[in-house]
Amino acid sequence: MASWKGKTRGGLAGYKIFFALLKYTGLPFAYFLLRFVALYFFLFLPKAFKAIYPFYRKRFAYGFFHSLQMVYKNYYVFGQVLLDKVAVMAGFPVKFSFTYEGEEHLRKIVADRTGGLLISAHIGNFEMAGNMLERLETEVNIIMFDAEHEKIKYYLDSVTRRKFNVIAIKEDNSHIYEINKAFREKQLVCIHGDRFVKGSKTLSVEFLGEKANFPTGPFYLAMKFHVPVSFVFAMKDSASHYHFFATPPRLYQQQGIQQKRDQTIQTIIKDYIYVLERTLRKYPSQWFNYYNFWEANEP
Repeated sequence: MASWKGKTRGGLAGYKIFFALLKYTGLPFAYFLLRFVALYFFLFLPKAFKAIYPFYRKRFAYGFFHSLQMVYKNYYVFGQVLLDKVAVMAGFPVKFSFTYEGEEHLRKIVADRTGGLLISAHIGNFEMAGNMLERLETEVNIIMFDAEHEKIKYYLDSVTRRKFNVIAIKEDNSHIYEINKAFREKQLVCIHGDRFVKGSKTLSVEFLGEKANFPTGPFYLAMKFHVPVSFVFAMKDSASHYHFFATPPRLYQQQGIQQKRDQTIQTIIKDYIYVLERTLRKYPSQWFNYYNFWEANEP
């Protein structure tokens, strides 16, 4: 079964180099250098290529050469996203503009004091949504796997400014108490709904023409805590502009028996996939899951 390993690709030296470039040369030159870095990854990173090339060839039915072009573009845009993320979190003087589509939905959650669950994915650049979430003037919690390489985590923590409370997913499930506390205090909780680690409970649902496994955990939270759910994405429109999307909040009622609970979770996942597919068809180069989502169904 295809699953994420809990670690983000990249070496400590690479992060330090890009941080130095941003600090001493600025974002435009870093973008220029990135073209050669993306070419290196395109030519010499077969594992990632084997995962991302079928995404364009099979899921979008692009031709051979178009698929190759999209793989390179994907690497290049991913690099831009990482640079943008570090530049903003570290406080470098870079200017980005934003379009906020659906901001009123999140403001309603805050005004109603219900708390809310925001579910995103590893597409676009969700960290850039921080600009949007700060405008809401409420407490925001980010749920994430705490399985990054320790040296990289320590370095990024030392040069970036965290604006939100981070709830790390732990094996003893103690993070559930932190999530419960956040919802009791009517705060926003953000989580990605497209990755799982080995041993997690999953559900097989059709995604881009073939069944793929999605974690049930994020969607179980939506039902368990009975808070409004909005699917949110921050997509890169150009070098200096991001487009933020938020769907109207919806409540999913927890059912009494297990079978009905499973049906409710399946409904939430299907609603999520509908929005995820629609967003990816508009921004096909911004899919950043470098492993085979559909491996369980591949020969």
